[in-house]
Amino acid sequence: MRAQNSATRSTPIAVGDPATAVRSRAAPLASSPASPASPASPTGPAGPAPARHPRRATPPDSPATPAARARRAALRTRGARGGTMLACLGVVAFSLTFPATAWGLESFGPWSFVAVRSVLAAAIAGAFLLAARAPLPARRHWPGLAVVAGGVVVGYPLLTTLALTTATTSHAAVVVGLLPLTTAALSALRTGVRPSRRFWAAAVAGAAVVLGFTLAQSGGSLSAGDGYLFAALLACAAGYTEGGRLARDLPGWQVIGWALVACLPLNLAGAAVGLAYEPVHLGVLGVAGLLWAAAGSTFLGLYVWYRGMAEIGAPRASQLQLAQPLLTLLWSVALLGEQLSPAAPAAACAVLVCIAVTQRAQSG
Repeated sequence: MRAQNSATRSTPIAVGDPATAVRSRAAPLASSPASPASPASPTGPAGPAPARHPRRATPPDSPATPAARARRAALRTRGARGGTMLACLGVVAFSLTFPATAWGLESFGPWSFVAVRSVLAAAIAGAFLLAARAPLPARRHWPGLAVVAGGVVVGYPLLTTLALTTATTSHAAVVVGLLPLTTAALSALRTGVRPSRRFWAAAVAGAAVVLGFTLAQSGGSLSAGDGYLFAALLACAAGYTEGGRLARDLPGWQVIGWALVACLPLNLAGAAVGLAYEPVHLGVLGVAGLLWAAAGSTFLGLYVWYRGMAEIGAPRASQLQLAQPLLTLLWSVALLGEQLSPAAPAAACAVLVCIAVTQRAQSG
């Protein structure tokens, strides 16, 4: 009896209920994340299935939306247009430099004119820097500022002024017409940017047009000041290239402002020596030329020029200077009474075409 009862009690444990056995084996499978719930029981034995969240819509102001991309493209377009306008204003200011220098040489010697011009420009720049409470540039900026100072504050003004003591403004435009090509080449070497072939073709064509036109205006002969002009060309291109690079970190007016202030001790000494040894004959035109060279060409012109170059890049901005020799020739006729060839309109149209091509060509 005791054995029979034991066998009887052990039978349910050994065999068990078939339905219970099936449910016990199915429960782990149903609770597995990889197993779907039974159709008969939507929630499944392990509880309700996790609800799927609806896909979140992209916010309207997200950078990935077409509207945001369109806004960024519009901002880039406006920035390019604004940079082009600023660079054009710089070219107009620079085109008046040679006539203003010719006026200034009527009252000052070349050394005293350049030194006094730079001192006045440094005073203007220093006043703006103090009024704006501009902080001192970082240590990494000073080597570039030294290049700017040596190129566009001292080198280019001095060398072109010495050249204009023996050459006319139209003759000086022969070499200055090559400045855009030189600036683009130095910028490519300095920054590693490689403009496209179409860009270079249009740049070379524009430089050839300007060179041929200005050579025709000067009778095809070279003056004794060509050495000064070629040296000024390299100095100015280096200053433009380095200044355009610095204008990405510093405001353009601070680039030229700090370069002028850095050269102030040297220019003060030069002004003292120049005024002591060179005769001075003050006149209205001489003073007007000095003031424009200091305030217009040196400070205002370089301010807008560097800002524009920071927006559109040094190679493209430099091509706008293809128009500078032609503008200088026009100013020479209007302000200095020089004669202009009838070929000027044709050359101006050719230069404008080259400028349009270089502005559309992509730098790569």
